[in-house]
Amino acid sequence: MGKVTGFMEYGRETIQTRPVLVRIHDWFEVYAALPEEKVRNQGARCMDCGVPFCHTGCPVSNIIPDWNDLVYRNRWKEAIRVLHSTNNFPEFTGRICPAPCEAACVLGINEPPVSIKLIERAIIDQAWQQGWIQPEPPDRRTGKRVAVIGSGPAGLAAAQQLNRAGHKVAVYEKADRIGGLLRYGIPDFKMEKHHIDRRVDQMTAEGVEFVTKAHVGAALPIEDLQKEFDAILLSTGAEASRDLNVGGRELKGIHFAMDFLPQQNKRVAGDAGIVADPTRLAEPILATGKRVIILGGGDTGADCLGTTHRQKPLSVHQLEIMPKPPDERAGSTPWPLWPLKLRSETSHEEGGIRDWSISTTHFSGDEQGNVNKLHAIRCGPPPSFEPVAGTEFTLDADLVLLALGFTGPCRNGLIESLEKQGLKLDARGNVATGEDYMSTVPGVFAAGDARRGQSLVVWAIAEGRKAARGVDKWLMGETKLP
Repeated sequence: MGKVTGFMEYGRETIQTRPVLVRIHDWFEVYAALPEEKVRNQGARCMDCGVPFCHTGCPVSNIIPDWNDLVYRNRWKEAIRVLHSTNNFPEFTGRICPAPCEAACVLGINEPPVSIKLIERAIIDQAWQQGWIQPEPPDRRTGKRVAVIGSGPAGLAAAQQLNRAGHKVAVYEKADRIGGLLRYGIPDFKMEKHHIDRRVDQMTAEGVEFVTKAHVGAALPIEDLQKEFDAILLSTGAEASRDLNVGGRELKGIHFAMDFLPQQNKRVAGDAGIVADPTRLAEPILATGKRVIILGGGDTGADCLGTTHRQKPLSVHQLEIMPKPPDERAGSTPWPLWPLKLRSETSHEEGGIRDWSISTTHFSGDEQGNVNKLHAIRCGPPPSFEPVAGTEFTLDADLVLLALGFTGPCRNGLIESLEKQGLKLDARGNVATGEDYMSTVPGVFAAGDARRGQSLVVWAIAEGRKAARGVDKWLMGETKLP
């Protein structure tokens, strides 16, 4: 695959970014395109490795060596056909996936791995620019109807697959726009929303129906959908934010990340109101001129960091309870496993103070009930996180953002209604399913974060595709979906 000696002739190049001093003043994507010739050179680095472990590292099982080779040979239209055969939305993963495929690249054993994510993004961007992506409506309809609840990456992938199998699909979204986490969880500087809009346009032209402001389990009873549809897919995500139960948590100015991030996406979209989701906080949250502390060192914390930079804070700290990871792959996660190592995102390049092994003990506030200090102590490694005596400290704070992860799908409303019908949850509070992705309620399936817990967008797409197979087979007795 690629050029036989390409990995020896060309060095690894990664996705380029716009200058920090430019991009922190706008909300456009931080990425800059790499010239086509350089992308082809990166495709040439793909080795004839015999066993492409990148396949196993990729949750959607992208046929990576094939499209690397096609890009090297300047056969871009064939490359997008191969890429689309396993991934409905490579423009999403090409921007926001952490690229576990690259961690499993055989070349990466002793050399910098192939820049797979860069090549994937280049293929899909070329395809849109050339007009190669067109609606693909089914040749026939089966007469079966499927309701997809939730329009994040899992729901969208499943809806497109099921529609192309010939079923009539309706996607229900409680927010005012389609996209779920893609729309209101991921900042525009990581992925501009026109990428979602044109996919929604494509899917609408293919026959998928989208219904917004439809809160299933609240204003819209799930029983109504069960009467109307032959199958239902739950792709509602894992929206229950993990809280921090310490003294002073009730003070004003302490918010969940997912009350903060969607508001800025609404502002960027030019909406007059800022409430994206009727179940979330309506109070405006801004970092402008404030001393900001972000608790949590994962992707959501980094998204809060980049958003905070663009709102012009007085200062910003990002604190993590886990120890600082090693700079290089830890011995506990050898190739081809996803490596434990220090990861820095574009938001970290833009400023702020980052620290590890920090445990928050409590908050204190002023006479008006506003938070003004975070009290913390340094701690040891998991699982005990034993406090280190004598390391107590305080930080001034006007705004604290909790990016501590999620505990599963929200129980109130939809889940509670289905539990009365026999829906079971697993030990982690996610919807329990069989291998066919059907829950313990006949005809009700689940996919994405609602089924597996908080995870990556690429895993959500993979889940949506697999769940679509399960739904199709249950409805028709067999399935030809990939």
